Formats: sequence, C-alpha cells, structure tokens
Amino acid sequence: MTAPRTRSRRLAAIPLGMAMATALVVVPNVTASAAEATAQAEAIAQAAADGTSLSYVVNVRPGHRPSAHLKKAIAKAGGTIVTSYDRIGVIVVHSANADFAKAIRGVHGVQSAGATRTAPLPAQSTTDVGTPKALTAEEVAKAEAAEGQDPLEPLQWDLPAIKADKAHEVSTGSRDVTVAVIDTGVDDTHPDIAPNFDRAASVNCVTGKPDTTDGAWRPSAEESAHGTHVAGEIAAAKNGVGVTGVAPGVKVSGIKVSTTAGFFYTEAVVCGFMWAAEHGVDVTNNSYYTDPWYFNCKNDPDQKALVEALTRASKYAEKKGAVNVAAAGNENYDLAADEITDPVSPNDSTPSDRVIDPSECLDIPTQLPGVVTVASTGAKGLKSSFSNHGLGVIDIAAPGGDSTRYQTPAPPATSGLILGPLPGGKWGYMAGTSMASPHVAGVAALIKSTHPHAPAALVKALLYAQADATPCTDPYDIDGDGKVDAVCEGPRNYNGFYGFGTADALDAVTK
Repeated sequence: MTAPRTRSRRLAAIPLGMAMATALVVVPNVTASAAEATAQAEAIAQAAADGTSLSYVVNVRPGHRPSAHLKKAIAKAGGTIVTSYDRIGVIVVHSANADFAKAIRGVHGVQSAGATRTAPLPAQSTTDVGTPKALTAEEVAKAEAAEGQDPLEPLQWDLPAIKADKAHEVSTGSRDVTVAVIDTGVDDTHPDIAPNFDRAASVNCVTGKPDTTDGAWRPSAEESAHGTHVAGEIAAAKNGVGVTGVAPGVKVSGIKVSTTAGFFYTEAVVCGFMWAAEHGVDVTNNSYYTDPWYFNCKNDPDQKALVEALTRASKYAEKKGAVNVAAAGNENYDLAADEITDPVSPNDSTPSDRVIDPSECLDIPTQLPGVVTVASTGAKGLKSSFSNHGLGVIDIAAPGGDSTRYQTPAPPATSGLILGPLPGGKWGYMAGTSMASPHVAGVAALIKSTHPHAPAALVKALLYAQADATPCTDPYDIDGDGKVDAVCEGPRNYNGFYGFGTADALDAVTK
C-alpha cells in the first residue's frame, strides 16, 4: 500500500515499489480494548453530535423476519432498517444515536449488535492501493507468444508455476462454473473478461443492499483496478487478445463491495456473500480485509458482532455450494503467534498501536471458519517477502509475486509481479496475497469443472490433497542480508509458509 501504516492491507496487494512489509513490533503495556474503546467512543459521539449516521449490524435468530417488537425497539433507539438478511438473521441498520448498539443489545432476541465503522457515512477518503504498473503499447507489441498462447502469456510466469499451462491442454474449465470476485468492482467491458462475464451473478453491494442496476458492478475511473485484475487472473479468456486466466473456460462475476474511498465494510461483504449464495456461484474470491479493524477482537461487543455477521454469511454461502477463498495478508505477520501489534486499526478514523492475540482477534474473512486461506509465493517458488504466514492458519500457497530483485522469473518473463487486466482495456502488474488468492480460486473452479457434483467441502479437500507439498524455507532470508525474515514451522506436507502446499492446476483437471 502507499501508506502502509494506515492502510497496509486495505486490498491485499502491495505497492509496485515493493517496499518490505511493515515490521512486527510488539509494544508492551498497550491493550487492544483501551485503544479500541477510546477510538470507537469518540467517533460515535462525534457522529451523534454532528447528527450523522453510523452503520450497524444487528444479529438475531436466523430464519425469521424482524419481529414487530424488534422493529419498534430499533426505531425507539433511533435506528432505521436498511435491509434484513432473514436466512442468517443479520439486519443492517443506520443510526445517529451514539448509544444505539448498547440500547439494542438489551432487547429480547438480539444476540449481538455493533457498529460497522468508526467514521460517519459516507466514509472519509484515504490512500488507496498503489497504482498498478501498466504495460506500454511497446511492451505489448514486443511480447512473442508461442503457438496456442495468448499474446501476453509468455510474461505470465505464474501459470507454469501451478501447471496451469499444462492443465489448459486438458481442460480450460466449464461454462457451468462461476467464480465471484467480491472486490472493488470488475470492468466487464475488458476484452479479456467480457467473453466469460456472468452478468446475472454480478451486483453492487456497497450499501449492504443489492443494487442490480446494469453496470453497477463496475469501478469508476477514480476507483481501484484491483477487482478487474483479480477477475482476469481467474478467468481471462483464452481468446488471442492479452493474458490467460488460470481457468479461462469458466465464468466470472463482479460483486462490488468497496466504497469509492476503498473501504470494505461488513454490511457490504455480508451482502456479497449472500448474493453469491443465492445466485449459483461456485467459488468466491476475497482479496481484502473487512474494515475498519484489521483484526476483530471478540471481547469487544462491536467487533464480536461483525465477526458473527460475516461468519453466518460465509457459512451460508458455503452451505449453498460456494468455496470461499481469501488472501492471507501482506505484513509478513505470523498469524499463529501469541501476539501481533496492529498499528492500522481503526483505519477509517484514528488508528493506534494495539497488541492482539490472533487466535482471539480475527482477520475477516481470512480467518473465518471454512475459508481457504492463501499465502503468496514469488517466481522462485518461495514465500513472498510480504506474505503473512502461520502454522494452522495458512491452507495453501500460490503465486502472488514478489520483488523482481528477490525472486527473478525465468525468461521470457521480465517482472516478478503478476500480470493481469486493468480497466479500460489495458494490462499491468500487481503483487500481493491479493494476486495469490485468485490463482487458488481458479484452481478450485477447475476442480469444480472436473467434479461438477462435488459439494464445497469436497472441492476444498481435493484442493488440499492435490497441492504440491512444499517444504519450509529454512532459513528464510529473502533479501539476503544475513538476517532471518520469518520462521516457518511444520513438515513438508503441512507448514506455516505453504499450508498443504502449492496449488496444482494440472491435478485439478486430471484427478
């Protein structure tokens, strides 16, 4: 990110300057609860004083519409219902009452409730993801493709890294399979994306309520290219135009969940999972963390409610058949450590360093039950310098790029980053666990294509079983300065850097 101390994994991609991930500094005598409570209370109080609203999720027993009693209580507490996801018991509410969450938690039938942000609606603008490095017309023209390759495919070292090039000789995937990109929006007019775009499974969920206006899923000119790049990595068509996706024969949809300022709030992500669940999506890709908390601590009533709402939504999507894949993050954190210092939360108001226990304070949706958590590797097959890791947390690894200096690809590829589509019919390089996750989503789509009747649990089991076991890199000194940059724990076939191993696209279409 261009401002790693404030938004170091807003989108799970890193800036093209490839600065090293934020150093892990454990600050003693700083508690998460004190910093969070102060920031939250001040923001909510200010919102109330200004007469502006915050957004809330209210979690009740699933399967029923909000009762008349609850509706009355919400109104009495100063809330307005925006929408209700009755199947999972999550209600989205706006309120300018500083005590809304506290008041509604005491109402019979309410299981949890919390503010989804610390800044009034709409969110304030902050630094977005670093600008992708777009290919020039000259670079596009210079690419020399072999027979059967798309023009820019020789620059995609990531495809042979997971044997996707070999897989495509067997199968490119089924048109009956759809991967939803829950992200910043997808430019479906891009020539690499248009042939495989699933309009019926696309939507704008930014407000927490589906907007099905034609094209609402597209990013505006001032918004991030992130979702378009991710969509192309998954399913760019093999059509003789630009790049090739991991699963170029499947469909891809865009579920836009980020604000113009680039924030992914809980109500939007809940809407995204629910839309995917109800529209036949087979795989969802989630290359972000849910704002404003990098880690959501369950001992805080607001953050507990956010975890609960998204747990319900992601579980519902999986129950309906979707495999949920998520990026692990770009701070070189050990997510299995006893303590991590989170310097960026809340990122929509005033962050402060807080020490958290990552087993109790969760990165969502990355650490939610059932979600496939993906670490990033570079062109040499090693953990990317920035990639989060952790034994028991990382499920699988895939190419997400790294500094070309750290991991240089074999010719004819020239960049250690990942090439993909950009809005407006362009192509460019990006890197991060954001780029690793769609590689795994693409492989999952190939597995689903090969085994069309497989439920989500079986697709995940095959994904892990088919992964190429990748042993720990020990010692891990990625920058060659003589100092260990991260410690890997676990055996060859299951460890903290690579989980069950590196994703294998060829096995996905042949086993």
